[in-house]
Amino acid sequence: MRPQMYGYMRMAATVEDDEEMESVRRAMRTYAEREGFTLGHVFTENATTSESAFFTLLDAIKRTEVKNVIVPSLWHFARLPGLQTAMQQHIEQETGAHLWVIQGQQR
Repeated sequence: MRPQMYGYMRMAATVEDDEEMESVRRAMRTYAEREGFTLGHVFTENATTSESAFFTLLDAIKRTEVKNVIVPSLWHFARLPGLQTAMQQHIEQETGAHLWVIQGQQR
């Protein structure tokens, strides 16, 4: 049985396209499977939710055995490079999870 990994993505406030969200999920699922994982729950940040998907993700990592997280790119964390790095370090240091980033990976 393959280990599970969580996904995280942030959709722009103007994006309400289920097809686009499914396309991003498919890309994460394909990458996860290629790396020997099964993609579990994908935590999605968007303008319509009142709860932070990022903090919900952190809680889930702490409560479960899942210690791998995949994101389409660091842009899904934030637009500023310093904040991207801070969020990545927070996941890794706070939970001990490993972050996998699809964009920029050559295969």
